[in-house]
Amino acid sequence: MPPASNIIKPAILQVIPALDTGGAERTTLDVAAALAREGFAALVASNGGRMEDDLRSSGAELVRMAAASKAPHVIFSNALFLRDVIRKRGVKLLHARSRAPAWSALMAAGMARVPFVTTYHGIYNAANPLKRFYNSVMVRADAVIANSQWTADHIARAYRKAPKHLVTIPRGVDLEYFDPASIAPDRAAQLRKSWGVSEDDFVILLPGRLTRWKGQGVLIEAMAHLRRSGAPGKARAILAGDAQGRDEYESELRAQIESAELQGQVFIAGHVNDMATAYAASDVVVSASTDPEAFGRVAAEASAMAKPVVAADHGGARETVLTNVSGFLVPPGDAKAMAVALEKIVATPPHGRINMGMAGRAHIVRNYSRERMCNDTIALYRSLIKT
Repeated sequence: MPPASNIIKPAILQVIPALDTGGAERTTLDVAAALAREGFAALVASNGGRMEDDLRSSGAELVRMAAASKAPHVIFSNALFLRDVIRKRGVKLLHARSRAPAWSALMAAGMARVPFVTTYHGIYNAANPLKRFYNSVMVRADAVIANSQWTADHIARAYRKAPKHLVTIPRGVDLEYFDPASIAPDRAAQLRKSWGVSEDDFVILLPGRLTRWKGQGVLIEAMAHLRRSGAPGKARAILAGDAQGRDEYESELRAQIESAELQGQVFIAGHVNDMATAYAASDVVVSASTDPEAFGRVAAEASAMAKPVVAADHGGARETVLTNVSGFLVPPGDAKAMAVALEKIVATPPHGRINMGMAGRAHIVRNYSRERMCNDTIALYRSLIKT
């Protein structure tokens, strides 16, 4: 028997465009860390990004590749690159988490004769036949993972031919990190101070990169409704996220805040690294996405932190938010309905908000743990590679 140091670990290769921020990226890291713990060589092919250090510290390895490019010649070049990685590193399975690199991965898996898995992390619009063909790579796998039941239902509606194997594995939440008991009150107080809000202010948090469909403009309009309705003047909205190159949209948001005379009530806080503390520093969390979130990690993470949630009534939020129990669902893009829901929560006594938050956390603990997601994903891998 060869020495343990010479034993080649079976490798699993995940492919994702970048490692900057987002639910797909965080899921990639979570699964990579679980694979490393289970004795696999966990590889991630990607452009890289701000999460690279987290990936390496988990025991996984970055394989740098121009994975974000949609150019046909780059997609084909990436396919050859992935094929060579598979052969050199003993990769047993290839898992793609986005469409452009999925085309490369599909070709590479075929050339190397290894199983191919995809995950639907988003809802891909298909306005024309060419776009529908481009999207179809996500169902051309040996197994397709839907990150919510809503996503699985969408896949079934969107394609005439069903995937070979469609399995629902909901996005998992790190319940150790997103645990209200783990956040010292002074940490939350310090973050509130950096936002420019006082101890007595009622903080409404909307996390998410600054992009139109995340609905920051809807919350600003809702805040204007709250002020006109004579709601308590201590409500403050924090938009936590950066523009990631969308400077024009950020300028639009600032102009909207100024036009509504909400400069002292709505603040753009920029990127927040410590989201658990951000949730702890808030009184209610909003997910205002105007397009459906396939899973919607904001609602799930906020619930894990025992915070009431107001979310748009579509996508995965219908599964993670217990209506009238852990929060409220409102019609997408309806600022007035959002204002009404927020006013209800503002008017709810502290013990009532605590009860809403605890009901939400119990729901997430039961159904959406990171461990459950990783275990189910690795079990799927094993079933395909027979290991």
